[in-house]
Amino acid sequence: MSKIDVNGPSTSPVYKFLKGEKGGDIIWNFATKFLVTKDGKMLTRFDGMKAPESLEDDIVAVLNA
Repeated sequence: MSKIDVNGPSTSPVYKFLKGEKGGDIIWNFATKFLVTKDGKMLTRFDGMKAPESLEDDIVAVLNA
């Protein structure tokens, strides 16, 4: 797998979609998480070094929706 751009003019299409209308640069792509519905709608972006376990309530709510 090759490296992709997450910011700038060569941003990968998947990151363009995930950043959506809100946009904003991704500071560190290993720390940024996105919550996406089963049908592909981007709901929330989590920036920073949050542990995945701390997002459990949000993830469960989306899965049960």
